[in-house]
Amino acid sequence: MKKILITGALGQIGTALTARLRETYGTDNVIASDIQKPEHSSVVTDGIFENLDVTNQSLIEELVQKYEVDTIIHLAALLSAVAEAKPQLAWELNMGGLNNALEVARTYGLKFFTPSSIGAFGPETPKDKTPQVTLQRPTTMYGVTKVSGELLCDYYYQKFGVDTRGVRFPGLISYEALPGGGTTDYAVDIYYEALKSGAYTSFIDKGTYMDMMYMPDAVEAIVQLMEAPAEQLVHRNAFNVSAMSVCPEDFEKAIQAHLPEFNLSFEVDSVRQTIAESWPNAIDTTAAQTEWGFSPNYTLEKMTADMLEKLNVKITE
Repeated sequence: MKKILITGALGQIGTALTARLRETYGTDNVIASDIQKPEHSSVVTDGIFENLDVTNQSLIEELVQKYEVDTIIHLAALLSAVAEAKPQLAWELNMGGLNNALEVARTYGLKFFTPSSIGAFGPETPKDKTPQVTLQRPTTMYGVTKVSGELLCDYYYQKFGVDTRGVRFPGLISYEALPGGGTTDYAVDIYYEALKSGAYTSFIDKGTYMDMMYMPDAVEAIVQLMEAPAEQLVHRNAFNVSAMSVCPEDFEKAIQAHLPEFNLSFEVDSVRQTIAESWPNAIDTTAAQTEWGFSPNYTLEKMTADMLEKLNVKITE
């Protein structure tokens, strides 16, 4: 990667990834883009930023030509809960935008990354030690777009030789950007509310296990996969990655180690609970470990300490 275009750069992943890539590859070699342009964001102020609507293929092509891009990291998408509320828009953005970005990558011979999700699995998928290759019959529009995206990226690699790569992310936890409408967002909100009010009401029910990962590990996974030699990759797209399988009570216990008075209660959101129950409890990451050395650094306890420290600074600023 020498000249990198990031779409959807203002989202949770994009905010952290843009900073990481600018630090590693040089500020002028990372072009962040999004459909909006908030002036207060470091993504906008600390380097090159362009407004981009990924549903317009010619606009993607213009940026690739303008900056002589060799790599596209395509993050622009609607997340699970928002996608379920706006399914037509989700298909248009998640699949239309992906197809446009892949076409530009094919035309210009670019390396390509896009994330999939544990949302690509469904209620019939094995719940524990979910295999890399398994039954995928999602019951949400978000999941439908993700499994379709996995297949489309495989097609562009097999048919056109596009160097496509991707991972299936679990719930991602970050202090750098607010949640964007995902089912696992409670795992971010809980830290904000622990510091602000000492209590949190979870919209996910007790005992509901889902895979999670701290954002620094997610960012490193992207960089590591993109830098891996192509000949090492057997699966290429949709590698299972995760750092921990946790339920709301696990977060409660981890936070109470720092804030003993913290209290967790429950007011279940039936839509997001149904989505959560359709996903695995814990996925098997063996393929990512074997093929490109994936190994997360953060446990729940280590992540909790860092989240509370970083958020406390952010909230009091």
